[in-house]
Amino acid sequence: MSALPSLFVSHGSPLLALEPGRTGPLLTALGRAVPRPREILVISPHWSTPTPRVGNLAQQRTIHDFGGFPRELYGLQYPAPGAPALAERTVQILRDAGLPAATDDQWGLDHGAWVPLRYLFPDADVPVTQLSLQRQMRPEYHYRVGQLLAPLAREGVLVVASGSFTHNLHEVFRAPSEDRAEAPYLAEFVAWFTEHLATMDLDALFDYRARAPHAERAHPTDEHLLPLYVALGAADDAAKQTHFDTGATYGALRMDAFAFGNAAPSLAEVAALAQ
Repeated sequence: MSALPSLFVSHGSPLLALEPGRTGPLLTALGRAVPRPREILVISPHWSTPTPRVGNLAQQRTIHDFGGFPRELYGLQYPAPGAPALAERTVQILRDAGLPAATDDQWGLDHGAWVPLRYLFPDADVPVTQLSLQRQMRPEYHYRVGQLLAPLAREGVLVVASGSFTHNLHEVFRAPSEDRAEAPYLAEFVAWFTEHLATMDLDALFDYRARAPHAERAHPTDEHLLPLYVALGAADDAAKQTHFDTGATYGALRMDAFAFGNAAPSLAEVAALAQ
């Protein structure tokens, strides 16, 4: 079969689950636009381990890994089936490349995974498993992990990398209003990053913290951007890409999404499904 695209989606605040804004409808249309996957492998910055771990639960567990939010948020579930065979396959791929990967039966789906999945695949009927991030590692490492996982796309597996295109929580907490105007510096960071993505300037992208304008302000720590490199590496042709701009929430959290690969749906295709 032809390879599925890989996705990077921004999940922003856990409140996205209750307040879809522009992002929720975009993710729902994007989920309709991609070929239906047999299984999903999701990567989130909220599960970070020193070495790769892959969840092997037969039935997924919804993790509410946050505090101080409205009560109804804690009642939301994403009861998707697990994908233990995919977990074993993923571990074997990574081990064959020399990475000390292992399965894990203690985790589940954290909010970086289940919140966007509730929009992408609202019926929760596609088996899904989660791969941990190594936040101490550089972008090059995560791109390489994506490259190793690329064969899964021809086996009907959709790689969904979840994070945030910008992620400065200090600025969010300073004035926590969803309608707060977007900080002006974000436009410069986004323009630089999307330009270098479009030209696949990997040297610049790997060194974004030194080269991109306002990089350390956009990402005081970079774990919410690292999943993008996994999606980039996992694509059969990452130069074929679609950028979905849904602006910012809380002034500092850019909610952009990207589809990479020959099967990446176009803006027009997704827009038509959002009607």
